[in-house]
Amino acid sequence: MTQTIAPPAAPAAPAKLPSAFRLSLSRAAIETRMFFREKDAVIFTFSFPIILLVIFGSIFAAELEGTGLNVSQLYVAGLIGSATMTGFQNLGIGISMDRDDGTLKRLAGTPMPRTAYFAGKALNTLLVSSVQVAVLLAIGVAMFELELPSTVSSWLTFTWVFVLGVLGSSLLGIAVSSLPRSGKSASAVIAMPFVVLQFISGVFIPIDQLPEWLTRIASFFPLKWMCQGFRAVFLGDDGATLELAGSYELDRVALILGAWVIGGLVLCLTTFRWKGRRDG
Repeated sequence: MTQTIAPPAAPAAPAKLPSAFRLSLSRAAIETRMFFREKDAVIFTFSFPIILLVIFGSIFAAELEGTGLNVSQLYVAGLIGSATMTGFQNLGIGISMDRDDGTLKRLAGTPMPRTAYFAGKALNTLLVSSVQVAVLLAIGVAMFELELPSTVSSWLTFTWVFVLGVLGSSLLGIAVSSLPRSGKSASAVIAMPFVVLQFISGVFIPIDQLPEWLTRIASFFPLKWMCQGFRAVFLGDDGATLELAGSYELDRVALILGAWVIGGLVLCLTTFRWKGRRDG
């Protein structure tokens, strides 16, 4: 009796990987969950700018002569700029720690596109900054007589300043994450320049009260221009007289923030390391 031999089964088609977009969203969800699990970090991240605004806004509440504005409203605009640049500090420190504990090396060995890791970090930063800005605006309106813009053009200005600011600061945070020698030293290496930038960029001290040489230094960095853009949105024409140039120079704000986005991308591509220094 002849035995019929069945032909070998065709190999199963390899499973199709999700798109880079879906992987980026998935990574963003993971980053967000990990962020909110660190309750002490969450409390500090959201409470610190609020406490600063309440303290500075309450102490320095004098009216700015000839403008109809008060110093408190300047602090609201400045701290919104600072919140927009949160990614510089959070990503710089967070990625340094991921590199130090081997997370980056493990992720680099998975099929996940490397861009999904950065996109997830950036989307999480966008969420955190958005919540911070919303809270600061609510406090500014409730406590310091801040008036929200009533025109579409002002909200469009707010949108592009915010988007360019978040994108540029996120790219810079990714780039500077390669500077610390270890995750433990990242906070000291990255937090200090961020604090210095806040003092010289018009966050805590009105820009027209700073020495000229400090404002020249601040002009090389994006935070000064982000704060200037937000002052244009929330202080209006009355606040333009407080600017060094007598106007908000929004075209220059857009040019410099755009340049920092491009420069930050170039720095990321040329300096980023997936391995720690001890890994060779």
